Amino acid sequence: MKETVLLDKKFREMISGEVISKRVDELAEMINRDFAGKEVVFLGILNGAFLFAADLFKRIDLKARISFVKLASYEGTRSSGSVKELIGWNEDIKNTQVIVIEDIVDTGHTLEQIVGELKVRNVASIKVATLLFKPKAYTKKIPIDYVGFEIPNDFVVGYGLDYDGYGRNLPSVYTLVK
Repeated sequence: MKETVLLDKKFREMISGEVISKRVDELAEMINRDFAGKEVVFLGILNGAFLFAADLFKRIDLKARISFVKLASYEGTRSSGSVKELIGWNEDIKNTQVIVIEDIVDTGHTLEQIVGELKVRNVASIKVATLLFKPKAYTKKIPIDYVGFEIPNDFVVGYGLDYDGYGRNLPSVYTLVK
């Protein structure tokens, strides 16, 4: 089993890059089928979702655009419980089909804020695609439409996710060794 050290913490591989790639193919197939003939705006949540968003978007065979918003709610290995908007919205998305691309959904605080902002902007529909979902941590009622992997409520890094800025470049997802 692969292991890596980031700063003062040790992590072991949880989901390999090969398994992630296969699952991203499957998610793209589902989205292509569900939105056939429709125009879609993908909204990637930075920084964590940039790799997942890029890999997913490359596999989309629809009339589609992609945009990004940057929000932050993590401090070290724990969610801070509050969401700070860092970079705002930059285009008109009224009456569009929107798919929010998240790296991970745990408590749902970030997702709740994003969905609220999208509703204010009068989008036609909102779907959510996430690479990772922590059902035991999730406290909201917003449906998660496309889930790559359900994982335990553990701290993870890699494939866009970080520990204090490090580990985003790892091709696999790693979990904290306790």
